[in-house]
Amino acid sequence: MNCGIGFDRDRYLEDQTAAILERVARFNNKLYLEFGGKLLYDYHAARVLPGYDPNAKIRLLSALRDNADVLLCIYAGDIERKKIRADFGITYDSDALKLIDDMRAWGIDVLGVVITRFENQPAAGLFKNKLERRNIKVYTHRYTKGYPTDVDLIVSNDGYGANEYIETSKPLVIVTGPGPGSGKLATCLSQLYHDYRRGVQSGYAKFETFPIWDIPLKHPVNIAYEAATADIRDFNLIDPFHLEAYGKAAVNYNRDVEVFPVLKRILGKITGGAAFYQSPTDMGVNRAGAAIVDDPATREAAKQEVIRRYFRYRCEYAMGFADRETVQRVELFIKDFQLTPECRKVVSPARKAAEKAQRDQRGDEGIYCGAAIELRDGTIITGSNSPLLHAASSVVIHAIKHLAGIPAKIRLLPPSIINAIHSLKTEVLKEKSVSLDLEETLIALSISATANSAAQLAVEHLTALENCEVHMTHIPTPGDEAGLRRLGVNLTSDPNFSSKNLFIT
Repeated sequence: MNCGIGFDRDRYLEDQTAAILERVARFNNKLYLEFGGKLLYDYHAARVLPGYDPNAKIRLLSALRDNADVLLCIYAGDIERKKIRADFGITYDSDALKLIDDMRAWGIDVLGVVITRFENQPAAGLFKNKLERRNIKVYTHRYTKGYPTDVDLIVSNDGYGANEYIETSKPLVIVTGPGPGSGKLATCLSQLYHDYRRGVQSGYAKFETFPIWDIPLKHPVNIAYEAATADIRDFNLIDPFHLEAYGKAAVNYNRDVEVFPVLKRILGKITGGAAFYQSPTDMGVNRAGAAIVDDPATREAAKQEVIRRYFRYRCEYAMGFADRETVQRVELFIKDFQLTPECRKVVSPARKAAEKAQRDQRGDEGIYCGAAIELRDGTIITGSNSPLLHAASSVVIHAIKHLAGIPAKIRLLPPSIINAIHSLKTEVLKEKSVSLDLEETLIALSISATANSAAQLAVEHLTALENCEVHMTHIPTPGDEAGLRRLGVNLTSDPNFSSKNLFIT
């Protein structure tokens, strides 16, 4: 859904850069800046703040790279249990490697990787070896003794002092990681401890996009953040410390507010009594609120994101990845905004496409999946599965034919290619299903394009599907999900399985 431009990305980058440099100067040109959220490809922010650049943080970091060192933190437990980053479908350790590659592509070198709460876990040890053998410096930090109650032990040689000190040379040290709970704060505080023992009066600050502190608590953008973190039970609240200190309401979230009294005591102990901040909001350098230029557009975009999260958690619940409470929390947000799932414009057309496919195949007891895509001009295109194509393949083919102005009766995939793929799948790979998923369809389409000018024209319009809204009536297969992710669409699906089989490839 096109909600219009609601966010001024250029103003945001300018204001955000100035705020960070001002904070660096405040601490005698040595600041540890915790980068929360996603460093790259922050599609959640781009969806709820129309106009936001998904790579705004890396652009910001690139502009500051001459004055900044970068540390990448990853929690050993996330490596051990192979935690998945949902938007890419890869594990956190793989995402850490991807982050390093992506930053290098932007001309940014990572000073080192910090494996936090390291207790010689086998998988974490293998990850450490892999990095070191590629000439990447790795530091291991143990669980901090005494945390969170025994401040005297925490701020001692047996607490933060037990961690290896990381030598940095730039005035700004960016501390980031592939996800929440990666140990960024502990790494910053450990560095502060060592700096003060060396006579360096460094400082700490935090940079997170959400929640946005200077917009209302119940603003849909802030509620969308709660929906996005419903699985880890984050919730927003008015910062009581900020209200008490300044008499002003500011929005923060539970984990920062809960840890602030301990953090304030730890900082006071490290610095010998100097008070860095009076509230957790003080710690932040977030200027996103000032760059919202069309509030109604951002409100509508954020409401749509809440609906997307509702569908996602329902699917994760069906697959066993989420609990019922997570789904119920997002259902409450839906009701609070007086929304229904059908407020997402592609939902009803996809369901109608599935119903039509079932009517057209009377007597066949197979599972019929419908799909719908909303193009940038608001046009909605539908598709459904068949013995030839998955629903995702069908809707993409129909969409690019529409965009290219190709008549419906013209075939983009000739029988020779289809038959060759069917033969490979059934006779060589011994697969039962011959219907092409989206990844297979895109490969077939690219082959067809070498000899078919209509197929070539259609392929050229695939990029026009980026950021379009897609809904499917069934959970996509791995090949469909991977293909849709690479096309860059915003996908939701109903919590139905596309096959009665328990194992789906």
